[in-house]
Amino acid sequence: MTTRTGHWLALGIAPGQVIDWDYRAGDELIGRCLDEVRGIGRCLDEVRESGGLCVAAHPHAPYPSGTFMYPYRDLDVVEVWNGLWTSDRPWNADNEAALAEWGRGLAEGIHAGRWHPAMGNSDTHLEGQIGIPHTVVFAEALSTPAVLAGIRAGRSWIAESAAVDLSLTAVAADHNAGIGKRLATHGEPVMVRAHIRGVPSATVSFHTDRGKVHRESLPDSGVGTAEWHTTSEDSAFVRIEVRHPHGHMAALTNPIVLT
Repeated sequence: MTTRTGHWLALGIAPGQVIDWDYRAGDELIGRCLDEVRGIGRCLDEVRESGGLCVAAHPHAPYPSGTFMYPYRDLDVVEVWNGLWTSDRPWNADNEAALAEWGRGLAEGIHAGRWHPAMGNSDTHLEGQIGIPHTVVFAEALSTPAVLAGIRAGRSWIAESAAVDLSLTAVAADHNAGIGKRLATHGEPVMVRAHIRGVPSATVSFHTDRGKVHRESLPDSGVGTAEWHTTSEDSAFVRIEVRHPHGHMAALTNPIVLT
């Protein structure tokens, strides 16, 4: 939906279903004064009633109307990584800003019991861009409802290309959980392990509600494992970022929630 004050994605709507785009931030307040329905709220409701997902797209896109001016609270998912715009840089400043904003809100959301998963999309601004980046979803089946359910639950991570693979697992008290899952630690220590393939000489950083808490370098081969230890008292969640030596993002995950 290319509205006048930001773009958003309606994923999983019915074939031929049309969702309105002709509004801007604040129109719902005006609509209530005029006793008529208008604005983004009713459109979000239409998508969810169809079983779909509403995603805030490229929140800091560098062009008029591209900056997302609506509150995230009404959306289901936030796009933190989009493809190239006009430069040849694979990880632009708008992505860094979107990721930082999402990361700051993650702690509050998890403590409040409702957090917004992150996803990545390539768009098609430049030739050869499709799938760079893309979202990897842990789905129960190869179906639209199952993929949407995985995205909705945060059971996903973002990769710069199909050459990158990773796993992230947290273990405590003989129980384990993966990306987008909740781990009941019962007060026991937590071991978090990340395994990465396809990113030579990468840096892996672990992030919690205290910010970046740990980092490790991977071998030149591009295959390696990083581990970190914590507790649920110290960390409400843990997620990772994998970056190339020059700082560009190679992969990032949604969190594992620790209780």
